[in-house]
Amino acid sequence: MYWRILKMSEECSHDCSSCGQECGDRSEPQSLLAQSNSDSHVKKVIGVVSGKGGVGKSMVTSLLASAMQKKGYNVAILDADITGPSIPRMFGLGGQKPTGTPNGLTPATAKNGTKVMSVNLLLPNETDPVVWRGPIIANTVTQFWTDVCWGDVDYLFVDMPPGTGDVPLNVFQSLPVEGIIVVTSPQELVAMIVEKAVKMAGLTKTPVMGLVENMAYFECPDCHKKHYIFGDSHINELAAKHGIEATAQLPIRPQLAAASDMGAIFDVDTQDWLNGLTDFIEKSHPVK
Repeated sequence: MYWRILKMSEECSHDCSSCGQECGDRSEPQSLLAQSNSDSHVKKVIGVVSGKGGVGKSMVTSLLASAMQKKGYNVAILDADITGPSIPRMFGLGGQKPTGTPNGLTPATAKNGTKVMSVNLLLPNETDPVVWRGPIIANTVTQFWTDVCWGDVDYLFVDMPPGTGDVPLNVFQSLPVEGIIVVTSPQELVAMIVEKAVKMAGLTKTPVMGLVENMAYFECPDCHKKHYIFGDSHINELAAKHGIEATAQLPIRPQLAAASDMGAIFDVDTQDWLNGLTDFIEKSHPVK
């Protein structure tokens, strides 16, 4: 209470961005966008979100980034899943550390050219837990934008933690997000939770660019018949309900898990699964 009274008694500095009071001088909404690093030239920022954990969001982020890299774009991943970072392992970056420059940190670079910044690249051991409170985690994500020298990047994918908490909100407000890709799985319960992520995007006026249904089916290697192990797909219903144009389905395939474990996710051929979505990103949010 004393702090609130002290703040209210101070003379107005006319810096509305640091003030929580309503007054006659506040005429326009204040931007919360954080300034990017002076050595960063990022053209498009795309968030990858999910309403809940366990749907393979980080794998989808990695596959999307790799698919865009194969199209000839300069691609990077900002791993905003601070307490559950898995991107470095998928790209075989174990042992690599970001390098320091006078202007900030330089991200690690995978064999396929994808740039990655993740808290796991900064820890002494990749299995060390990150036991931080929400505000520190959200601030770390912002610093990955302001203090990392990304260089020339066409598409920066932000792998967010599941849910609709501090980090997604901070990313929507602090980074110039063009739109988001929402990841789901076939269960009807998950479809309900996905709508929370879609509605959060609506509240922050962030466009939903696409919807990816992971673990959609298993294709028999002998007869090639598709088996919908987790139930019928709801992706078309969800997309139609929320006016989402681009969709994609990823199968259950042991090779995906193996490639992730071996740090070679970029070697997976995703043309049959993600071409429609990557073509949509390319056409609706061009960088050239």
